[in-house]
Amino acid sequence: MSITAAMPTAKERLRRTRRKRVSALPAIKLSQLLPSRIDLRKPLRAVLVCVDCETWVPITGMQGKVQKLVPHHTGKAGVDAAIHCRSSNRRVDFDMTIPEWRQALTDAVKEASSRQATAVLPKALSPQTDRTLRARAERTPTGRVADWNAVLPLVVSADKDRRAVPAGDAPAESLAVPLTTLHPKHN
Repeated sequence: MSITAAMPTAKERLRRTRRKRVSALPAIKLSQLLPSRIDLRKPLRAVLVCVDCETWVPITGMQGKVQKLVPHHTGKAGVDAAIHCRSSNRRVDFDMTIPEWRQALTDAVKEASSRQATAVLPKALSPQTDRTLRARAERTPTGRVADWNAVLPLVVSADKDRRAVPAGDAPAESLAVPLTTLHPKHN
């Protein structure tokens, strides 16, 4: 299909929406954010984590006078309702330079890596626990049977004592316990 003069052509559009409207909220200062929540590796495409909705948002106007967050929604695209974040069009105050940000980021990485344990050390055992574990490891099935045979007479005598009925059928100062089952009569 060839293009004729009668066919409408699309007007060239701006690449990004640029509005002069700015949020009434106070400006976000980069020095107050964690360095890991800012990305200035490509200064013209700088992004940061929105303080309200916790999503990564680009910063517009990097070559202009006013830098601000791109208008964005609070939810996930195509899943949640399209509700504008209250930090949309919020000014960003660059109170730190890119070298200062890089230095803060490397310091944060060093600090985080120093907090992480490098090796997991086993818990020290008490002497009693150590003796018990060693004795358990040294036991054999025949040794276990011999141990059980040695304890068996004590177990039998304890069972015999439990089955013994005390002398008398009642406590000293109370009524006698009925030995027959009582059945109520229904009229």
